[in-house]
Amino acid sequence: MSIKIIECPRDAMQGMHEFIPTEKKAAYINQLLKVGFDTIDFGSFVSPKAIPQLRDTAEVLEQLDLSTTSSKLLAIIANARGANDALQFEQIDYLGYPFSISETFQKRNTNATIDQSLSRVEEIQKGCQANGKALVIYISMAFGNPYGDPWSGELAAQWVERLSKELEIGIFALADTVGVSDEANIKEMFGTLIPEFPNLEIGAHLHTKPQDAKAKAQAAFENGCARFDAAILGYGGCPMAEDDLVGNMATESLIAALEQESLGLDMTAFQQAMKLASETFPV
Repeated sequence: MSIKIIECPRDAMQGMHEFIPTEKKAAYINQLLKVGFDTIDFGSFVSPKAIPQLRDTAEVLEQLDLSTTSSKLLAIIANARGANDALQFEQIDYLGYPFSISETFQKRNTNATIDQSLSRVEEIQKGCQANGKALVIYISMAFGNPYGDPWSGELAAQWVERLSKELEIGIFALADTVGVSDEANIKEMFGTLIPEFPNLEIGAHLHTKPQDAKAKAQAAFENGCARFDAAILGYGGCPMAEDDLVGNMATESLIAALEQESLGLDMTAFQQAMKLASETFPV
C-alpha cells in the first residue's frame, strides 16, 4: 500500500500571532519540498482578517522552487472568492475546503451553514474541474464535537457518500479538529468507510496530544488509511480545542508509527527541515 504524507506548514503557522516573514516561510517550505512528501499544504486564500498569518500566501508561492520536487501543492480556501484566487496559480494542484458536519463549527470556521457550504463546494468543484485542479474535502468534526451538535459515524459516512456522488469529490480527509478521536473510533471510522468507498481516497487529519499520536496513526493505517496529514514538531492545531497540548499530529511521530513501511522520504532533508522548523516558528 502506497502511503501519502501531506505535510502541513499552513496548519502549523496559521494560529501563530507573531507574523513569520515571507522569506522565512518560503525558505522553510522550500526545504520541505526536498523531503519527498506527496503534498505540501502550504498556504490559504482566506480573509487576511480571519487568518492574518497567511495574508502573504501568493508572495510565498512566488518564492517556491518547484523545479526538482515531486511534491504537489495544496491551498486551503473557505469560499468561492478564495477558490477563484487560488485557481489563478498553475503551481497549485489541490484546493482544500473544510466541510464541518457540526453546524456550530461550520459557522465559526467558514461563516456559513452546512447547506450554504454545500452550495459553496458545488461552485468550487466546478472551478476546480474547469482548471484541472482536484478538490480535497476535509470532513471536519468527523470524530465528534464539543458543541452538542448531532454526531455519529453514520453521519460522517452520509456526507462522504453525498459529496462524492453528487459533486464527484474523490479525496476526503477525516478531520479530528479538537482532538476527540481515540483508537476505537479511528478504527471504526476507517474500517467502515474505506471498504464502503473503495474508489475514494480517504485520509486522516488528526489533531492529537503528543503521547497519543503514534497509536492513533497506527489505528488508522491498520484499518486501511494510506493518506496522512501531519506537521513537523506537532505545531498548530485548532484554537477551539482550548488545550495547548492538542496540536497537529507530529510528522516525526507519524514516521515512527509507520517505520516498517516504505515512505520514500529523504531523511537527511527531513532532519534539516526539523531543525529549520524550530528556527522558523516563534515559540
